[in-house]
Amino acid sequence: MNRRNLCQYILGCAAVTLAAGTATAQPAADYPAKPITIVVGYPAGGDTDVIARVIGEKLSARLGQPVVVDNRTGAGGTIASSMVSKAAPDGYTLLLAPNTVAITPHVLQASKTAQIDPASDLTPIIQLASQSLFVVAAADTGVKTMKDLVASVKAGKIRSYASPGYGSPMHVLAELVDKSAGIKITQVPYRGSVPAVADMVAGQVPMMYSSLGPVLPFVENGKLVVLAVADPARSAFLPDVPTLAEAGYPNADVGAWQALMGPKDMPPALVALLNRHVNEVLRMPDVAARMKKISLQPEGGSPEKMKKLAQEDYLRYGRLVKEFGIRAE
Repeated sequence: MNRRNLCQYILGCAAVTLAAGTATAQPAADYPAKPITIVVGYPAGGDTDVIARVIGEKLSARLGQPVVVDNRTGAGGTIASSMVSKAAPDGYTLLLAPNTVAITPHVLQASKTAQIDPASDLTPIIQLASQSLFVVAAADTGVKTMKDLVASVKAGKIRSYASPGYGSPMHVLAELVDKSAGIKITQVPYRGSVPAVADMVAGQVPMMYSSLGPVLPFVENGKLVVLAVADPARSAFLPDVPTLAEAGYPNADVGAWQALMGPKDMPPALVALLNRHVNEVLRMPDVAARMKKISLQPEGGSPEKMKKLAQEDYLRYGRLVKEFGIRAE
């Protein structure tokens, strides 16, 4: 092969390689050409499920294809995250997850299924919302403040709390409160907040750590009492409720977020397309109103912002889980 033919050959190979790389980096021209599935690791009716259905409904209208919510509950949401991490990165299988996705891998260390780093084994697309966590007690316990709660635990009147599962932000919060207050309350894990709240209202468990949405109707009808919020400042949704630090229990600041993610190695252009659509959805007044109704603060932003948040929480909660010896039983 002479020099001219060799150069033509090299240039031809480079063109083919560039074309292949471009095709890989771009979403299909007809995307979406079929229904999109949003996988949720928690039962219907909880915060994560509600926001998935709100976002799915609006995406469906914008993209011209059905968006189906698939509830795959169990193992602290890792059944859902594992399923999505193994899906084709074509934009047809997405994950809507709370920041449990950054905690559970550290708590369920013995489970290979749970070992998913949200920033590297999934593709962060967008932060959908942030939310505060609260300490909540059943009204029939007679507990009205954190001091009452701690006294009841020390007296043996309250021994357990409900949580939406091992590795949830609520589980971490409970351990931090135990350390701060010098108490120990036994976790009763559920497959999400909705069944946990139902059992608390029914008198099966005396208290729980929860986002506000699932408990608010029962707070309003007097069956549940909110004792404190686990934020640096009071919540705009319940401004009369003190922070844990104000109540005398510092170093228990744990919040939550909700995010849309996809399988690993999604094409950047597809991520950008979905990010743009969802940002526009989050700016819709009716979407913001529906989210705030369940005490979710709409967020939005870039994929890079979401990836940074996932990385930071993965490291932060890894340290907390190790420091406090949090493990699934």
